[in-house]
Amino acid sequence: MNNNILVITGPTGVGKTELSIKLAKSLNGEIISADSMQIYKLMDIGSAKISKDEMQGIPHHMIDIISPEEPFTVSDYKQKATEIISEVLSRNKYPILVGGTGLYIDSIICNLNFTEGDKDPEYRTYLENLAQENGNLFLHNMLREIDLESYERIHPNNVKRVIRALEVHKLTGKTFSSFEDKSNYYNIPYNINYYVLTMNRARLYDRINKRVDIMLEKGLIQEVINLKQLGFTSEMQSMQGIGYKEILYYLENKMALEDAIDIIKQGSRNYAKRQLTWFRKDPRVKFIDKDTFESEDDIVQHIIDDINNL
Repeated sequence: MNNNILVITGPTGVGKTELSIKLAKSLNGEIISADSMQIYKLMDIGSAKISKDEMQGIPHHMIDIISPEEPFTVSDYKQKATEIISEVLSRNKYPILVGGTGLYIDSIICNLNFTEGDKDPEYRTYLENLAQENGNLFLHNMLREIDLESYERIHPNNVKRVIRALEVHKLTGKTFSSFEDKSNYYNIPYNINYYVLTMNRARLYDRINKRVDIMLEKGLIQEVINLKQLGFTSEMQSMQGIGYKEILYYLENKMALEDAIDIIKQGSRNYAKRQLTWFRKDPRVKFIDKDTFESEDDIVQHIIDDINNL
């Protein structure tokens, strides 16, 4: 059994979905989502979740797998996605990892140690209270003082992960990032073909802004209203996603709708920048500038030719 995996990623709004469908058709592949928002049921519009029609008959995995109130860790993702990849490979299909959540991707294609060791419940509660009283950025800045690498890798809204990094340092005296075995980092049981889609920044930002407008036209506000009525709150990991927390603040009269929309667009553009910074760290990445190709089909053929020439 071959162990080839294709990774298609890039910043939000760059156009991964259509390309991945074309590749799956050409390579007899199945798609495993690497998107930290599309795992949630009921959260379709704000996560730009692919529809059944858009899938065009291509099997998609790791979408709609948990309810928004359920906790879900990177370790959970690694376990479930690894099982799916093995099952796809066993059927002589090509696993195609598609999405923009860098840590999800790295959990599969890097040898990560998630340091699931001892815990300090009292310290954890203390940090949770600090975050509630002073905000997520306050806690994130605490991490910068002791572990700059983890500070740069972990988003400030990923409070659970920030707290774990601070907790590990308190318990072990070592940084969270030091638990990654750097010498063994790329020693994995797969052959990786790793492509990052890019395009002109101004064009990308324009696509991101329009994407937010389309989400609003499709009913993002009503989607958040429905989630709120079901009891989902801004404290939940799922509701921290860009687009959800801002609309929730608007519904709670904490900000005007125009301000919420502007913040969603700005937050999405900033996220795109962080994604590209993340992907550049991996020496196996091959960047594909979509602006240099005539069509999506040309990009697909370029990737297939590149894989076949390896």
